[in-house]
Amino acid sequence: MAGILDLLNSDLGKTIISGVAGSTGQDQNKTGALLSMALPVLMQGMKRNASTPQGAEGLMGALNKHDGSILDNLDGFFGGGVDDDAVNDGGKILGHVLGNKQQGVEKILSQKSGIDMASVGNILKVAAPILMGVLGKQTKQQQVQSPSGIENVLGGLLGGNSAKEEQSFLEKILDADGDGSVIDDVAGMVLGGASKKSGLGGLLGGLFGGK
Repeated sequence: MAGILDLLNSDLGKTIISGVAGSTGQDQNKTGALLSMALPVLMQGMKRNASTPQGAEGLMGALNKHDGSILDNLDGFFGGGVDDDAVNDGGKILGHVLGNKQQGVEKILSQKSGIDMASVGNILKVAAPILMGVLGKQTKQQQVQSPSGIENVLGGLLGGNSAKEEQSFLEKILDADGDGSVIDDVAGMVLGGASKKSGLGGLLGGLFGGK
């Protein structure tokens, strides 16, 4: 299974990045860099939620709506601007995935991407239904019938054999409480990962200042 970062580097991913940037009035390169950082964080949040039976059942229920069909009509989704229903849906997804950590996560993503915090929130609201569509499509293709299978799908999209440092980075962001105290630690993780030539740590290091 291709990972979420592989998807962003594909032709489909470029269409997603271009559409999100256009819909939110943001620079395409900065939007791509932000999504490369944010989507694994959101998927890790979903994976955490799916680790409980109740959370997994809730995610399965949501995927009945987000079945992947959005990926087949991205021109329609982005055409003329993303409608309010989709943005509201994205906001609900973020609230469910991140809970009271949402402000802290958006603050760190803003710090590392150079995009203001309000615009980060708008980008994530537009991207969230697409991300759910990606998950829904993979779930459908793998014929996942039970909540227990969701974690495996999420793990595959994240890269099932991700290094502990990378998983720690994602967990660190998700544990942000919005007071800014974690930013220096996260920055150190990002920059420290720059020596790696592959994997999420290396990618983030390259995108956000590591050489």
